[in-house]
Amino acid sequence: MDAKQLQNSMLFRGMTEDEISSALEKLKAREQSYEKGATIMYAGSTTERMGLVLEGSVTIESNDMWGNRTLLSHVGKEHFFAETYALLNRETMLVDVVANENCRILFFRIGSLLTTITNMELWAVKLAANLLSISAHKNLVLSGRSFHTSPKTIRGRIMAYLNTVSLQKHSKEFDIPFDRQQLADYLNLDRSALSKELGKMRDEGILFVRKNHFVILQS
Repeated sequence: MDAKQLQNSMLFRGMTEDEISSALEKLKAREQSYEKGATIMYAGSTTERMGLVLEGSVTIESNDMWGNRTLLSHVGKEHFFAETYALLNRETMLVDVVANENCRILFFRIGSLLTTITNMELWAVKLAANLLSISAHKNLVLSGRSFHTSPKTIRGRIMAYLNTVSLQKHSKEFDIPFDRQQLADYLNLDRSALSKELGKMRDEGILFVRKNHFVILQS
């Protein structure tokens, strides 16, 4: 992996190419490809690695033994997953990481960072600061999901989610990263009930929807 290509990612922000190269070497970076639907990390396991999505995207899911699926978040290109489990590498993972489409992932043994920080290597200090920023952003994402699933009605959950996306995109017209089944899983709704409610909202002139493209017509 070319260090220059990683300079725009959140983890390596503010780092020189030499510093990134040092990080890749010390953290034993390794690239791997996955096909759509492949499970990248399994609940019940432990990991020493965090992943950076180079191409494609992944979903973070909770799949219980009774077959119930909850989609917790979507991780797109240049974003990360499993950094908390990688740092606390004895903690059992409670989620699966699944390829949402064909993707390439760059893995790091991030636990090595704790040792290098104590040695005051500059790249490690910068990377740790970036990692803290990433973790704070993840907390916002997870707290956002609690807002989206707290309304008691189907329409309330849909509107809460679409309002968040609209604010983030600074537009009333946008694409969401989920297909219909994924959106239902994310909002803890039955897919047919979700589709029925979206149809009602479209007929009432509240929004326009086509697949994952939305336009909010009333606010």
